[in-house]
Amino acid sequence: MPEKKHHNLSFQSIADLLANRECNSLPDTAGRTRASVALILRQAANDMEILFIQRASHDQDPWSGHIAFPGGKWEPGEMVCQTAHRETMEEIGIDLEQDRYLGRLSDIVGTNLPVWVSCCVYGFNHRVFEPLLSEEVSDAFWVSLGDVRDQRRHHLAPVAFDDRRLDVPAIRLPVEGKPVLWGITYRLVMQFVELLERLESGVANNGDCCRLPELVELNEEELS
Repeated sequence: MPEKKHHNLSFQSIADLLANRECNSLPDTAGRTRASVALILRQAANDMEILFIQRASHDQDPWSGHIAFPGGKWEPGEMVCQTAHRETMEEIGIDLEQDRYLGRLSDIVGTNLPVWVSCCVYGFNHRVFEPLLSEEVSDAFWVSLGDVRDQRRHHLAPVAFDDRRLDVPAIRLPVEGKPVLWGITYRLVMQFVELLERLESGVANNGDCCRLPELVELNEEELS
């Protein structure tokens, strides 16, 4: 199936959709472990692409080997997106200060596990992509929005997490040898996809209809 070109999609149109979220706010930890991740987009020939990483395998890491966005734990004194900047530089060597900040998705909080994840969205400038992977990351790769949105790639998948087997909503990415995309990263991707659908349908022109909630709860059994 050929990739679909999204004629109304640009960095500016995405920034307009996300204009109601601040990047420079200090997070309220509220007793939870705070983290920030970066959803990085670039314009390819026929479609936009999203950058994913695969976490390195570690016996003590419950998310070992999983597909994710670059990012990590917040440090005291950092603004929400400063954490995403620092962690992206540490994990894959990309300086997001040189890229375009587009906005933030809704934060995701665990229903039971004490986690709170923010997602900052960036437009990657047209330059050579040469990731410098840390020991925490085994791979970094781009996937087209068309492939991410292809419903034939969406299904319930069995996954292992913390000595449990779960059947969860997931996306089978078109990259050989990779596990399915699921959990928090999946939920952030789907939140972004829903915004794009509003943009393409014209609903996004109706103002507050597209205003994102501050927080979205996620059951801990869906975490990745």
